[in-house]
Amino acid sequence: MRPNGRPPEAPRDLQVDFDVQGDVLANGDPPRPSRQWPQLPRFAAPRRGVLLGVAVVLALALTAFIAFRAGGGGSGAASARPSASPSPSRSGPPTIAQIYASVAPSVVTIQALDGDKVAATGTGVVASAEGIILTANHVVAGAGSIRVVFADGTQAAAKVAQADPAMDIAALAPEALPDVLVPAVIGNSDRLAVGNTVVAVGNQLGLTSSATAGVISGLDRTATNPDGTKLTGLIQFDAAVNPGSSGGPLVNARGETIAIVVALANPTSAGTFVGVGFAVPIGAALGAGGGDQAPQQ
Repeated sequence: MRPNGRPPEAPRDLQVDFDVQGDVLANGDPPRPSRQWPQLPRFAAPRRGVLLGVAVVLALALTAFIAFRAGGGGSGAASARPSASPSPSRSGPPTIAQIYASVAPSVVTIQALDGDKVAATGTGVVASAEGIILTANHVVAGAGSIRVVFADGTQAAAKVAQADPAMDIAALAPEALPDVLVPAVIGNSDRLAVGNTVVAVGNQLGLTSSATAGVISGLDRTATNPDGTKLTGLIQFDAAVNPGSSGGPLVNARGETIAIVVALANPTSAGTFVGVGFAVPIGAALGAGGGDQAPQQ
C-alpha cells in the first residue's frame, strides 16, 4: 500500500545522478550525429591552353580527312585540280582576214582615163576624213582624167591635189564622197623592224582588192625607176604585188597603214613579182602628198 497516496521513492541505490556533458542535451536527449555525405572529387576548370590544343588537333584531323578525300582515298598520287582564281583570257594576234577587213573599206581603185578608155589602173587609200586619197604618182601621171571607185562602189572624178615625183606619191581630191567614208588608220612607220608581219592590199593584175601577206624584208632601201630616177628610204617586203598594186596600202599586223606600195624589183623584163616589193613609209608619203601628217599610232 502507498501511505498518504505518494508514490514510493526509488531506492537510493537505484538513483543515478547525470551531469550534463557536452554529449548530452540540456533536456537529457542525446545529440543526433550530423549526416556526412560522401565527398565527390572536384575537377579543375579546363585551361585555355588545353582548349587551344584540342582545337588544333581537331583542325589537323579535319585537314587530313579533306586531303585524303581529295587524293582519291590514297589510291594514287593526288591529282591536280584546276584553280578557281580568275585569270585574264589571252587572245592571239589578229588573223590576215581580220587585218584585211580593217583596211578594205578604205581601199580605192584608181583609173587613169584617156578619153573614155581606162589607160591604167592602180590602187589608192583614203588617208583623211576629208577624203584625200594617197596613191603612186606614176599611176596618174599624164592621165587625161582620173576616176576613183570607193569600196562601196561609189564612183567620182578626182584631181591631183599634190604630187611628188621624187617620192612617187600623189594625193587625189575626189569631187564626191560616198555616204560613209572610212579613212584608214595611220600607223607609225618609225616603229618598224625586219620580220614584222605586213599585208598588201591592191588591185593587182586587175583583181580588185586582193590581199597578200608577208614580212618586212629590209628598211631604208633604194629602188631605181624605169626612167633612171631613184627612190630612197623605202621599205622592202615580200608580200606579193604586181602591176595594179601600185598606190595601195601596206598594212601592219594591227591593221594600220604604214606605207604606200610604189614598186617591185624583177631582174627580167617581165615586170611581175619575184619576192621583192618596195613601199614609201607613210610619214614620208603624207608629207609628199602635201597634207598635214596624220597622228601616227
